[in-house]
Amino acid sequence: MKKFFFLIILICFSSCSALKTSTVTNNSVENKINLYIKKFAPAAVKNMRFYRIPASITLAQGVLESGYGEGTLAKKANNHFGIKCHKGWKGKSIRHDDDAKDECFRSYKNPLRSYRDHSLFLVDRDRYSDLFKLKRKDYKGWARGLKAAGYATDPKYAEKLISLIERFNLTRFDE
Repeated sequence: MKKFFFLIILICFSSCSALKTSTVTNNSVENKINLYIKKFAPAAVKNMRFYRIPASITLAQGVLESGYGEGTLAKKANNHFGIKCHKGWKGKSIRHDDDAKDECFRSYKNPLRSYRDHSLFLVDRDRYSDLFKLKRKDYKGWARGLKAAGYATDPKYAEKLISLIERFNLTRFDE
């Protein structure tokens, strides 16, 4: 009988321990995302004022595309937006498997250059020109417009951006 109670207690403690670990892991990811936002919000706001791209959109794309700064491209190339080399890119590059094997991605000296280039990338391409007709606070229109213009191949790209913006209240940076 004592062995039975001991076994029950052991199972309960094991279950509680497993639940506690998963909660800590979830908080850890959320904390990392919040730290990423805190670190790069000033750059997103500065670029918003100069290039008219909502900071909420830039931050959500940065979080998503870079894996909140922990993805391979972010770590090895300071590329926080998954921007490929494209025709005419004369800067440094890195090879990485994405939609196809061994694709060319832009590489930057630091993440802030990636943030600036992201803004220039959107401003300088005709396919994104309709986005600049939207109001700065229309983050849903921007998210859907980026997807429609072909920024990403993920069919749920717009929804993911919108979810990040709402979950982390990124519109506070669009003021």
